[in-house]
Amino acid sequence: LDAGEAPVYVGFGSMPFQSGRDAAEAAVAAIRDLGRRVIVSRGWADLVPDAGDDAFAVGEANHRRLFARVAAVVHHGGAGTTHKAALAGAPQVVVPQIADQPYWAGRVAALGVGAAHDGPNPTYESMTAALRIALAPETKARAAALAGRIRTDGAERAARLLIEGN
Repeated sequence: LDAGEAPVYVGFGSMPFQSGRDAAEAAVAAIRDLGRRVIVSRGWADLVPDAGDDAFAVGEANHRRLFARVAAVVHHGGAGTTHKAALAGAPQVVVPQIADQPYWAGRVAALGVGAAHDGPNPTYESMTAALRIALAPETKARAAALAGRIRTDGAERAARLLIEGN
């Protein structure tokens, strides 16, 4: 992580589909051509980048800590990953695959903290365009501002309200 400019994280978590593998390959190629290093999360699809020295594969990782140190997060749009990236102030590229993921992709785009890919099958070109949005300084600034507004004391606050009867 400290070997240069912040890398871009690519992970499709619990998406075991071929579309997740294809999306990761398009993302890695685009990230490299933009001059960035890449961290690939293996996930359920067992994603593995080639042997290039600009790519590193990880298994399980603490997203909250890792995302605070990356330039952007490319992911499937699961609620947990979207939240952890927002909490870390990391710009996002969301490539929704199923269920509620298109909703979270839309929220990321509407808030201006990243790009929502149109559909589950990105190309090199569409991923490059999405990454340019995510890596723009104004997107990073909006992502950092959003992180500062996210409350992390929800359970504590709820318990206090229940105890106090308010």
